[in-house]
Amino acid sequence: MMEYDYKKYNEAADMLKVLAHPIRLCIVQGLLQNGECNVTHMKNCLGAPQSTISQHLQKLKAARIIEARRNGLEIYYSISTSNEKIMELVKALLK
Repeated sequence: MMEYDYKKYNEAADMLKVLAHPIRLCIVQGLLQNGECNVTHMKNCLGAPQSTISQHLQKLKAARIIEARRNGLEIYYSISTSNEKIMELVKALLK
């Protein structure tokens, strides 16, 4: 029997939409592997403009996939510890 809890499916679909971009997947995988990272480091690794990376980070942050910590002028990003589904999903996708 199919389950009709559309709220659950909407949340999963929204999460997949946010992750459905190569740069965002790369950012999430890098954060999973390396822990915290700032935009300058991501820029050097991804070879993309800082403005592009910042836009992707905002989408990931809005979806609560990542979180940010400020240290002076630098902002360090990491995978949201409250979202184990993301960790499992990305690990499964990028095996």
